[in-house]
Amino acid sequence: MTSVTLSQFRNNQSDYIAAAQREPVEITSRGATRRAVLVSPDFFDRALEALEDQADIRAAAEARKEPGETISHEELIAELGL
Repeated sequence: MTSVTLSQFRNNQSDYIAAAQREPVEITSRGATRRAVLVSPDFFDRALEALEDQADIRAAAEARKEPGETISHEELIAELGL
């Protein structure tokens, strides 16, 4: 990961935006304090999708723990009219 100061980023924004298409760019301030991480839109979309998938997996696991009647796959297909 490339790491730059905020002032370096301000002076060369287009270069760092281009670099972020290849790898994340960490923007620091006041020494080593991380202020932001610049990533490509593709990286952001994949990360967001992975987080949403994890939330779905957790919700499904919780739903499986709930007591209640279960139905077979065939019954579900019939109920949905598929």
